[in-house]
Amino acid sequence: MQGIVNNAVYLNYFEHARHEYLHSIGLDFKALLLQNIVLVATRVEVDYKRSLKSGDIFSVTVNIEKSSPIRYVFEQTIMIEDKVMANAKTYVVSLNEHGKPTRFPILEKIS
Repeated sequence: MQGIVNNAVYLNYFEHARHEYLHSIGLDFKALLLQNIVLVATRVEVDYKRSLKSGDIFSVTVNIEKSSPIRYVFEQTIMIEDKVMANAKTYVVSLNEHGKPTRFPILEKIS
């Protein structure tokens, strides 16, 4: 055990924060599945600034921007107090039952 958080674990933190954010604006993943719509990450960029250590208490900010009619970018930051630990950009598209990109109305309303 190194005492610092492995870089791959940051992706879980970012994903959890995105899901919590989407849930907070009324997105129901189960309802989406019933409509044969899934959200998928197509690209993730992470800039690691400082190391998180096991047991650290941190927060994750989430902002969303529309980058095309079917693509959204989640910009996220992991922070401890006023210190930036990592920044991420996650590019997301929604796919229909045929695996084809489709518009996503709830995200269109907020971006």
